[in-house]
Amino acid sequence: MQSPQPGAQFLTEEESYAVDGALLASHEKFLTRLTISSLKLLKQIAADLETPMEALTAQQIIDWFEKDGKIRREQGPEAAFLKW
Repeated sequence: MQSPQPGAQFLTEEESYAVDGALLASHEKFLTRLTISSLKLLKQIAADLETPMEALTAQQIIDWFEKDGKIRREQGPEAAFLKW
């Protein structure tokens, strides 16, 4: 599992400003932020699995999250991809 690049974010400041400036309701802005972040995360999962993003299955995504959680538990949060 690849570690994120230093300073990697799921939503950049510019993207956040763009969403804030969009003519969307609050719940739509939340979903837009979530979707952009999910896209970036799916790209990372696909890269880690050396699989095209379009070919990812639900089970592969679940397995990836389980592996990242196990890394966090065994090696600490800094070793995992997700930092929460």
